[in-house]
Amino acid sequence: MDVEAKDEEAIVTPGQQLGETSTHAAGQGVYELNGCIFSSVVGVREIKQPKEGAKAVISVLQEKSPSVVPETGDIVTGRVTRVNSRLASVKIVTVGSHLVREPFTGTIRKHDVRQFDVDAVEIYKSFRPGDVVRAQVISLGDTRSYYLTTAKNEFGVILAQSATGHTLVPISWQQMQDERGLTEYRKVAQVDPAK
Repeated sequence: MDVEAKDEEAIVTPGQQLGETSTHAAGQGVYELNGCIFSSVVGVREIKQPKEGAKAVISVLQEKSPSVVPETGDIVTGRVTRVNSRLASVKIVTVGSHLVREPFTGTIRKHDVRQFDVDAVEIYKSFRPGDVVRAQVISLGDTRSYYLTTAKNEFGVILAQSATGHTLVPISWQQMQDERGLTEYRKVAQVDPAK
């Protein structure tokens, strides 16, 4: 398969027409519209000539892979940054198994902490700043953050340190203990090591 040489003029932007479907096939980073092929991303144009008689394939290669953006239903991991009586703010670090490049903020509201006895939830007994949590995106929230939930058993705090700086390990669904035997309240995630 032959590849056309890349040059400075081969850098393209979204919406730029790259060819026609009568003579070329669409590859990655492009789309077809009304018989024409357009770039859908910023990158370098590449034209590959496949086997004899087949159409040349036009693609746009990006310098870096596209960033992951949280969507409703995604499972995220993040670090609690702030806690007040109504909610916990979370800096999202991963979406699924992918690290995020840009910072995203999530909010766990008081009524999204657990499924039962919602009125009795105390955010301070569920999360503390610095805790690492596993949660699910339930909506895109407002302009500043995603709304997250830890209401299922597999969601909640997965890593925490005590007020004295010691690592905490889960001892129940609502308590963690450090190596000295001191306990602290958390909404603990039931992590299945097989997953």
